[in-house]
Amino acid sequence: MLSLRADLHIHSVLSPCGGLEMSPEAISRRLKQFGIQWLAITDHNSMANCAAYQKVAEKEKLLFTWGVEIQSAEEIHLLAYFDDPIAAQKFDVELYNSLLPIDNDPDFFGDQVVIDENENILRVETRALINSSQWDLNTVVEKVGNYNGLVVPAHIDAYVNSILSQLGFLPDKPHFPILAISAGLDVNSWLKEHPELQDRALLRASDAHYLSDLGKGFSTITVEKPLAQELLLAAKGVGRRHIEI
Repeated sequence: MLSLRADLHIHSVLSPCGGLEMSPEAISRRLKQFGIQWLAITDHNSMANCAAYQKVAEKEKLLFTWGVEIQSAEEIHLLAYFDDPIAAQKFDVELYNSLLPIDNDPDFFGDQVVIDENENILRVETRALINSSQWDLNTVVEKVGNYNGLVVPAHIDAYVNSILSQLGFLPDKPHFPILAISAGLDVNSWLKEHPELQDRALLRASDAHYLSDLGKGFSTITVEKPLAQELLLAAKGVGRRHIEI
């Protein structure tokens, strides 16, 4: 078993609300300062930068998972993780085509930059990635499942764009074994307000949009391999796998 310090919710220069300082080299350096070994890039509604960030992460001996933060039609933020980059890229095409046909306003939201591993700008994404997909919650889960991905509700304790803020409750179906929480959440106090969630595995991450956010939130995940499907097994406590926050 491997016991890995992981931050599985990080934004790159592609996210319009993220800083242009979030280059692959800068993120890798910063994560290594905090001893974080496993990362996922989870930009809003796109995985266009995952390939470039994976190359740099692996050069820096960091473990990498393809991810994305999907905004459903209900404006719920959902993290999706994939073990197969080819499947992830096919899913990404479907996700892109599901986005509302609205252009980004770079003066208000910021630029959406697609880069290569050497930080050369390949293109600037014009579709507004900060807006919703036309998929509802159930459709997101179904679509991600079609590509053997794993869905984790993001920052479930947030007052906006969380499954609790948007629905007012956590539905029985689809079932989510893992719930992601914000970096600074006081879990004990929060669970007193939500005793119905005591049985769920929690995943803490930074949700970093700027370099200064990195290191503020991470989990220690014990798995056989740094894979999304292993993360699911860790949430279920299979073998000696587990998640510590």
